[in-house]
Amino acid sequence: MKVSAICIGRPEKVPGRTYKTGLNKGPVSGAVLIDESGLLGDSVLNRKHHGGPDQAVYGLGSVDLAAWSAELGKTVEPGTFGENLVIDGLDSRIVRVGDRFQTEDILLEVTSTRTPCATLSARMGDPRFARRFYQMARPGFYARVLRNGTMRAGDPVTHIPFDGQSVTMPYLLGLVTKQVSDEERAHLLALPISERLRAALSG
Repeated sequence: MKVSAICIGRPEKVPGRTYKTGLNKGPVSGAVLIDESGLLGDSVLNRKHHGGPDQAVYGLGSVDLAAWSAELGKTVEPGTFGENLVIDGLDSRIVRVGDRFQTEDILLEVTSTRTPCATLSARMGDPRFARRFYQMARPGFYARVLRNGTMRAGDPVTHIPFDGQSVTMPYLLGLVTKQVSDEERAHLLALPISERLRAALSG
């Protein structure tokens, strides 16, 4: 398993909107510095919902991009969905909260999943794309940075599964449309989830 692409974005106007976004990202060459705040040089404009220490890096697998390419009938390039990191050979549907991804320098810990928004739908030129994103159930993962350093395309990656019972990214995505039981809530709160998710579950 290796880093397939590292992507950053610059502020761009959202098609049909009045605001800007850093969602449209693209691969970069060379090493990128990554710390608790995310990737150096990456634009995160809506910090109410994006970015922060628990959502410092957004990742997908090459298996996810291949599936989306088949679904959309065109090649989906790295960064299309705003991901910072694409891992070759990874299917994000198997990733669980608490899983870790390690390179020579960097150590990431998975905290939560991506949920689609109106900005993503506008970016894709389809007002119904958010629903399509839910249906595909390949949401990718957010991660906090446990060890800072640099990362570049081609770096070997080790996937370290969480030591215990956890939940997958599609499971977390599905919580948006269902009522969480007290047992589920207690289980989730015991995991190393993001503070945004923890606040939502505790509210």
